[in-house]
Parts: sequence; structure tokens; C-alpha cells
Amino acid sequence: MKKLIGPKKVKTAVFISGKGSNLKNLIKFSRFKKYPFSINLIISNNKKAKGLKYSKKYNIEKKIIKYDKKLKTDKMILNFLIKKKIELICLAGFMKILSKNFIKNFKGKIINIHPSLLPKYKGLNTHLRAIKNNDKFSGCTVHHVTSKLDTGKIILQIKVKIDKKDTPETLAKKILKKEHLIYPAAIKKILN
Repeated sequence: MKKLIGPKKVKTAVFISGKGSNLKNLIKFSRFKKYPFSINLIISNNKKAKGLKYSKKYNIEKKIIKYDKKLKTDKMILNFLIKKKIELICLAGFMKILSKNFIKNFKGKIINIHPSLLPKYKGLNTHLRAIKNNDKFSGCTVHHVTSKLDTGKIILQIKVKIDKKDTPETLAKKILKKEHLIYPAAIKKILN
């Protein structure tokens, strides 16, 4: 009897610099049949990134990159991704900016999660900035990556209410929960 093979999953690399909670969440969703991606590679610019432990736990290849010569490094990563037949890159708390050439080579196939309602609060310290401006809402955005920081086409956004008692830390926790919902949904949206 012939074994039924499910739909082909898109080979995905996740780039991290820190704890890797979005990475862990994406690994979980990638194992569900209805999510059309698999996590095949974890790349980090930080050899002490806590998220690297998921490489061993889930038996996923990892690569640690020293970002000393940006163009040379980007070229090396590109070649590695091509060799591994990676079709999609998910940035998840990756604290390095990719070169224009790198982005051009993976055009439309790099997405990022950002902890604000873009186009508001590009870059860092998003929660503090939203609270200081007395915003009623913040949230998170999944968007395509372009050579300009946090400006690519928006795929999905989720709003989060900012309470009067919120601190940057409490707001970050509330938003992170929403990030874990929105990121797999955004991948599913662009791949279906």
C-alpha cells in the first residue's frame, strides 16, 4: 500500500539573536499538517542566544555567524541558504540589518515580526515610545523585509490595548503573546 504524502512544506530558516520564543512557537506550528512550512535551519549572530537550545531539542541544524565583515558574511550566509535549499527566511528578534544585496537575492522571501503597529515606532524601544506618547494601543506587525528598516509591505497586524499601569515590560509580555499567534498565521497567509 502506497504511503500518503502530505503537502510539500516550504523549507524555512529562522534568524535569531536572543531567547527564541518566536522560534519555538514557529517550530510548534510547523509540525501541524495545515501549516505549509518546516523549520530546517536556525541562524544566529549570537553564540550565546538562548534560542539556540531549540536546535538540539528539535534536531534542527544551526549556524552561528560572526558579523564582522558584513558583505562577506552576507555572501557566506546566502551561499549556505542556497545550498540548504531554503525558500523562506523568518527574522525573529534578529538584531542585525541584512545588506541590500542579501535582501535582493531573497526578494519577497524574507519576513520579520516587529513589536509595534507599523509604520509607527520602527526600530528599537517600541514599547517605551508607545507608552511615552500615551498611545491607547500598540501591537505587533509581520511584514516583508526591504532594504529600508521596518518599511516592507504589511502582512498581518494585531492590536493590543495599553493600560494606564503598563510598563514597557508588561506591554512587551502582552504583545509577545500576540506575536505567537500572528507569526504562524502570516506565514500561512503568504504561502497559501
